[in-house]
Amino acid sequence: MAVILETSLGDIFLDLYVDKCPKACENFLKLCKIKYYNNNIIFNVQKDFLAQTGCPEGTGRAGDSIWGIMYGKQARFFDDEIHDNLKPKLGSVCMANTGKNLNGSQFFIALGNELTSIEGKYTVFGEVPEGEDGEEALKKINQAFCDDNNRPIQNIRIRHTVVIDDPFPDPKQLADYIPDRSPEAKPDKHDVDRIADYENALNRHEGKTEEQVDAELKKATAKSQAEVLTIIGDLPSAEVKPMETDLFVCKLNPVTTSEDLETIFSQFGEIKSCEVVKDWKTGDSLQYAFIEFEERDSCERAYFKMENALIDDRRIHVDFSQSVAKLWGAWRKGDRKGLQQGFAGNAQSQQYRKRDGRDRGDKNPKNKRFKGEDRDRGRDRGERDRARDKGRDRDRGRDRDRNRDRDRGRDGGRDRDRRRDRDRDRDKGRDRRREGSRERERRRR
Repeated sequence: MAVILETSLGDIFLDLYVDKCPKACENFLKLCKIKYYNNNIIFNVQKDFLAQTGCPEGTGRAGDSIWGIMYGKQARFFDDEIHDNLKPKLGSVCMANTGKNLNGSQFFIALGNELTSIEGKYTVFGEVPEGEDGEEALKKINQAFCDDNNRPIQNIRIRHTVVIDDPFPDPKQLADYIPDRSPEAKPDKHDVDRIADYENALNRHEGKTEEQVDAELKKATAKSQAEVLTIIGDLPSAEVKPMETDLFVCKLNPVTTSEDLETIFSQFGEIKSCEVVKDWKTGDSLQYAFIEFEERDSCERAYFKMENALIDDRRIHVDFSQSVAKLWGAWRKGDRKGLQQGFAGNAQSQQYRKRDGRDRGDKNPKNKRFKGEDRDRGRDRGERDRARDKGRDRDRGRDRDRNRDRDRGRDGGRDRDRRRDRDRDRDKGRDRRREGSRERERRRR
């Protein structure tokens, strides 16, 4: 019985041992039928040893058997089928268990012959026949460049599985999991930090125009710079984006005030804030300002109309603000939930929500929080505070007892030292008296 794995490095033909390992073969065939392995990455490649795959998350910590998918977590694993006459060798297909009798969906293909360290530990349920399709693909997999965690630098994927023959009858529930057509291959999270399987690793820009290459290079440069700023603490996240409702205005006259700018720019729409940046020591204008509008359309109109406009005998320059200082300030204060839409570049950022649950300027009573929610929240907060205070009182009492015992032991030691010194002084005095009496007795003679 055979299965073909169509990978990004070539097709691999598998011959299964359905007579000796029926449970493992049935599980593998049914998972192939429901396209469980489609788009899976080969996440563990150890040269001349093995290539592991079959984890839907690509981490090696997930994957269920076909019975776990149909019947639930209690049937997630199945037992080993280990035979003394089936030893792993080059091209062997083995279940990758997480312990004895804990086989799920993950499997590996042996890439070498000296595999005595895993003999008798894993179910060998198939092989790549000699002379068949797959040997060249296995050589390419074995030569893949990997990082320190044995993860290939360029993703290797199972793009499709083809079941040539299946001797096992399908359970009734299986029909609910068989898709009408094979799922399409799409880029996913594994293509973010790795070279995608469909990219040319040697020349990633082959077949692209000069403009496309330039755009990709600029995007990659911006991403790397954002990552550096995130590491040193200047950005809360590499994905953060400036607000689309903020304008940056510069080349201002030093006499222009925030009120003047707000009056001029308010003709384009409602303004949330307008601030001319000043020197923190002298209070003098630094001749640039930030203006935040309520709506994105108002911001765009002001941008197109006010560029190079004359204000207080100065031609000003207007541009969309690239500052994320407000978002960063909210992030440092713990408002991480409110920044999610700011990261996405949405003008209606949640950071402007009031603590009572309403938008600024929103008079719709439907947005008000229910009183019961406040009451429940206050009750929960009170219970949490009482539990915390009780724990603090317990800790305080324990520390007091410990300090008292320590002081008692220290005082006892001091008393012993004091008695010892008193006895020593008494003995010295007695010796001096005796010596004095002897000296008087000698003089008298």
